[in-house]
Amino acid sequence: MKRTLTILISALLLFILSACEGNNSNTISVAELTDRENAILSSSSGGSFVFDFNIDKEYEEVTVWIEKYELGNLVENKLSELTMQVEGDGSIILTTPKISYSQNQPIFNSAISSKEGVSTRSSFDPNSDGLDDMSSVWGPFPTETTIIEGEVVLGSICYSNDGRMNSLTADFYQDVEGHINELEKYDVVYLFKADFIK
Repeated sequence: MKRTLTILISALLLFILSACEGNNSNTISVAELTDRENAILSSSSGGSFVFDFNIDKEYEEVTVWIEKYELGNLVENKLSELTMQVEGDGSIILTTPKISYSQNQPIFNSAISSKEGVSTRSSFDPNSDGLDDMSSVWGPFPTETTIIEGEVVLGSICYSNDGRMNSLTADFYQDVEGHINELEKYDVVYLFKADFIK
């Protein structure tokens, strides 16, 4: 009887541990950067997002892009799109250089790194007059870790003329379609998105 009970408990523990282990795969989280990494990013960019992902073998590539909204309306669907084959774990980075007043267009630098290497892309928004005069707020998704299921909104850059700024809510990141009206409060919003493809 004791032997049967020990086997059952062992099997249950093994099942629980394997379930917990499964929860660690197919996730993305805001990267914890060292002081040195933060210093490097802040010396070369006006703002940045850095994310770490961990995926299993069923995923083969990731696409990252930026969507632009004006007063809640989608005006640019795939600004700065970048796709790369990935395997296992890696990072996704978005930076914008420090503002150049001779060039009134925001520049977006995107990078994906994985065992396959590093892929980068720089692009700008040619239709962005007046952003220099607006207040802005940056924010990544607010949870510690997000499960990868379809498209993921990684972060946002919101601009407003009225000077009252708040980051998008946690509810927005969990259900974009259900809370898309949050974008109406801002003159311009850039959403940084990713899609992991099987």
